[in-house]
Amino acid sequence: MFLLIFNQLLKMLFIMLLAVICFKIGLINQEGNRNLSNLLLMVINPCVILTVYQTDYEPRLVKGLLISFAAAVIAHILAIAIARVLIRAKDNRNYAIERFAAVYSNCGFIGIPLINSVLGSEGVFYLTAYMTVFNILAWTHGLTLLTKKFDPKCLKEGILSPIVLATLAAMALFFAQIRIPDVLLDSMTYVADMNTPVAMMIAGFSLAQTDLKKTFTHVRLYWVSFVKLLAVPFAVLIFLGFFHLDYTVAYTTLIAAACPVSATTTMMCIRLNDNYTYASEIFSFTTVLSIVTIPLVAFAASFVL
Repeated sequence: MFLLIFNQLLKMLFIMLLAVICFKIGLINQEGNRNLSNLLLMVINPCVILTVYQTDYEPRLVKGLLISFAAAVIAHILAIAIARVLIRAKDNRNYAIERFAAVYSNCGFIGIPLINSVLGSEGVFYLTAYMTVFNILAWTHGLTLLTKKFDPKCLKEGILSPIVLATLAAMALFFAQIRIPDVLLDSMTYVADMNTPVAMMIAGFSLAQTDLKKTFTHVRLYWVSFVKLLAVPFAVLIFLGFFHLDYTVAYTTLIAAACPVSATTTMMCIRLNDNYTYASEIFSFTTVLSIVTIPLVAFAASFVL
């Protein structure tokens, strides 16, 4: 598993570097990046989810999905607790952004292509549980953390996100065993296959806009990255090892938790007119470091799971 993940991350890194070059030479601009992000979020990711649920009903899959939901909830609770303990509010005006970043991972943009490559469609099937929990908590706990108040309307926005709606639709088709016509399913599969290159291109465009020299000399980022990329995943790994969950369920949950900071962190800060520059630096920095830390977590997992 360590070698599979490392090889896949290297491939994804090369795509990301290509995107950096494309942005630097002006082949694409920020508006193009925004449009491509919307395409991934609104079209490509939903197609991935709908296609992986087009499989025969098996009690084993249903059981694994339910366990995945429970594991995702516990993983997020662990992350919230660790972020609260290790990222102090005292004398730190950015503590809310750092805690949000430490809890919510890029389980969609990075998680889907990575898990699909190493665990296949069954891994993505279970990943939808983690992504659903992510969306609901990010728009409730996460937004409350950033604004210091709870707005029930935000829960609606989280539930109506494309990922959650696609998951609900896919689950309905799965349990009813309704098959999408082959010609349409094949077309959706072609679109879904765009997920890895498009996701990594978007990450590369974001990286290209970051002052890497300034970012890599920002000492505070190393601590936030340690919490997000090592402390949280290893806590999740201990939990998974203790309960001896199904191999695919366990690895899916672990990889999702070990992914770098979510792009939602920057999006939320832009929406709230918070320090979105700092949020973008955390996103870019952890994305680069995750090329090393995810295989490291997977290597440790080989002795536990």
